Order: sequence, then C-alpha cells, then structure tokens
Amino acid sequence: MTDGAETEHETASAGLEERIITETGVDARVAGIIEPVLGSIGFRLVRVRLSGLNGLTLQIMTERHDGTMTVEDCELVSRTLSPVLDVEDPIDRHYHLEVSSPGIDRPLVRKSDFVTWTGHIVKIDTSAVLDGRKKFRGRIAEVTGDAVTVESDQASYGDKPVVEVPFEMISEARLILTDDLIRDALRRDKDLREGRIPEDSAGSADEAEASAAEQEQTKQD
Repeated sequence: MTDGAETEHETASAGLEERIITETGVDARVAGIIEPVLGSIGFRLVRVRLSGLNGLTLQIMTERHDGTMTVEDCELVSRTLSPVLDVEDPIDRHYHLEVSSPGIDRPLVRKSDFVTWTGHIVKIDTSAVLDGRKKFRGRIAEVTGDAVTVESDQASYGDKPVVEVPFEMISEARLILTDDLIRDALRRDKDLREGRIPEDSAGSADEAEASAAEQEQTKQD
C-alpha cells in the first residue's frame, strides 16, 4: 500500500494505461466507440461483451480510475453511452444495454490489475499451449513488465506448481472469489474513502455495492 498524495503525472498515467486483454469482432467495434467517451467522463473500460442473454445483451463493464463504481456511476455511464451507441449503431439488431462494475471477482485486463491483486487467486486462460496446457489457476506470486508468476493452489499430477505466464499469451484472466479477496476488497474500499490509498493505485472499491447495480435499457436500430 502506498501512502502520500499522487501527482498529476501519476494520475494521467493510470488513466491512460492500455488494456492487455481486449475484444474481437463486434465487441471490439463497440469498445473502440465507447472507450474515448468513457475516458472523457472519468471512467475506464474493463470489458465489452455481447451475449444472447435476454435475447441480446451488450454488457459494458467499467470503473473509475481508482477502481470505484457506484450505482450512480452506472446510471451516468448508461445515460452517456446510450445516445452515442444510437448514433454509431454498431449492432444491427435489438439489444439490451447493461452497465456494471467489474465486481469483486473481477476480470484482470491491465498489468496494474495483476499488481494490485498480487497474493490472490486468479484463473488464467492462454491463447496458446504453455507447459502442456492453456488453463492455469493459482496465487499471483510476482508480476514483471512481461509476465505474471502463478503458484498453483490446486496442483494436478504432472503440472508445474509454479508457472510464469507471459502477458502476451493471456486471453482471459479473472480473480477467484475467496474470503481473503472479499476482506481485502472491503478494506481497500474503506482505505480509499478515508484517503489512505492514492486513487490511481486503489485496485477495488465500492464493488460490493456496485456489482449488483446493472443498468439495463432496450436499444433499437
């Protein structure tokens, strides 16, 4: 945990950090449209996912740069993005727009996400075979500029207990919900509210409230 006031340069750097895990296809088109809009109102994109839920649902997962996301934030993002998506019209069918926080068992999409949640259990899928497999689960032990080291918490026979996974090979990564994760997420929330964590390094806050806050709006062509 870092003490002290953040500088303007650090805040800008945190806001501009690019995701290392991004979308493809229609999801990527939507991301390209909304990411700069989110940035202009003080949010950053976590993930876009178009699914067949309730006919067709466009889920936009986002958060403030400090990791917070309230019910009011979800409403603001939904109101801001709706007219933009109406104009750009990236989806040629009726769909529901759902804006939500990443939640406590969040996707990890930036290198800083892995740093923030070092010590917690993550599930990682890779785009190619690494050490004989493409799925890994374990505790985040170390993060470098190029890779994350994972110590397995459920080692199977023949699998290496410690694996270094290059960031360029990660196709998906998500935290596993544990009692330790819930406790640390709530503690970070409290520390942030009381000003003990600089906003750009607070990996998760207000998630317990916001994970249940999903704003849904029917979209038309």
